[in-house]
Amino acid sequence: MTVVEARVPAAHGKAFRLGTGDKISVINTFGNQVVDTWAFDAKDIHHRLSMELTRRYLLKLRPSVGDILYTNYRNPILTLIGDTSDGMHDTLITACDKATYEKLGCDEHRSCADNLAEALAEFGLSLPFTPGPINLFMNVPISNDMNIELKACEAPAGATVTLRAEIDCYVAFSCCPMDIVPVNGPGGRLSPVDIRIERALA
Repeated sequence: MTVVEARVPAAHGKAFRLGTGDKISVINTFGNQVVDTWAFDAKDIHHRLSMELTRRYLLKLRPSVGDILYTNYRNPILTLIGDTSDGMHDTLITACDKATYEKLGCDEHRSCADNLAEALAEFGLSLPFTPGPINLFMNVPISNDMNIELKACEAPAGATVTLRAEIDCYVAFSCCPMDIVPVNGPGGRLSPVDIRIERALA
């Protein structure tokens, strides 16, 4: 087995190419950090992880260990095979972008949408839009009356989510740079996360 380790810097993004059967772990090294996550078919990045279709097939709003994540073509792309966090992973909230921060009074601010674009560009890839991510570790409680709330991430240091690739794909992560709305650590603290890949084939 070949193991690859990397770090995604705070407020930045990075993408990785996975082969079928590879396992990728996202380690919330310092805790309290939301990680926007996307996946794309290595043969066609318009074939991508879809939160809408995943919710439809799981019939729930938060995936848990053993659940398959589906694409916009209704095909499996990732399986959640490990989770040492509190299981608070959001499938509803869109990635922050330039317009998000402009509405919050910031003319210049890094965003998850920009982080995804930069991560894909490292592989010579681009998309004309930002797909909806699965927001790992994002604390979006849902009340009995179906209202939602954006609350600070409570993932402890070292909390880890592990995904298995069901097809050859690119997986991209963004250490969410939001430091205005309290979705990340105390006082808007932003942290890096660590990545560990176990290759199915040496």
